[in-house]
Amino acid sequence: MSIIQQHSNATLNDNWRTINIDALTEDSSVNFDTSTLCPPQPEITEADVRGISGQVRQLLRGGDTEGALRGCLETPVYNGTNAAKEAHLQTIVEVLQSIKASEMSPLLKGIYGSQGGSECLDVLMKYIYKGMAASQPKDATARTPSKMTPEATGGFSQMSGRPAGTSEPATAAMSVLLSWHEKVVEVAGLGCIGRTMTDWRRV
Repeated sequence: MSIIQQHSNATLNDNWRTINIDALTEDSSVNFDTSTLCPPQPEITEADVRGISGQVRQLLRGGDTEGALRGCLETPVYNGTNAAKEAHLQTIVEVLQSIKASEMSPLLKGIYGSQGGSECLDVLMKYIYKGMAASQPKDATARTPSKMTPEATGGFSQMSGRPAGTSEPATAAMSVLLSWHEKVVEVAGLGCIGRTMTDWRRV
């Protein structure tokens, strides 16, 4: 056996390939606490959501649509039960459906130009996508409690359960969300979509 063959066989028997390279890399996740990348979010309960909803309705009755929308967006439900998240989505959709089409762009520009406005529009985009997903019928024979259906109640609309076979209310709700989606992109740019898709926080 040649020296080269002996050396090759010895190399194949070595355990150098089992070395954990990540442990030797300074920027590797092995060398720092990965939980710092995802800081804990405050938990928001259903009672908190009901309180926010009450305040938002008061602002809507007073004609302060920008304050109502901002009040919803400044307190997104990242950490909460599914019921709390659905209730907050309902509140936001009520606000969106109560705002006239002619007021959408000026309102969004006002929010975007204020402190924390970019974050607010990113949150709005998350809820727009969540609302679009909720308005899609999953089964023609099933009832979907998260179905969005506009109903006139005290100056704004409400989301309520409807049979999935009823397509007109869902279509109307989808139309409202699509209009808002277009306006948000006009004001905040396409980057808003990218940030929404890549953010680890889910509403």
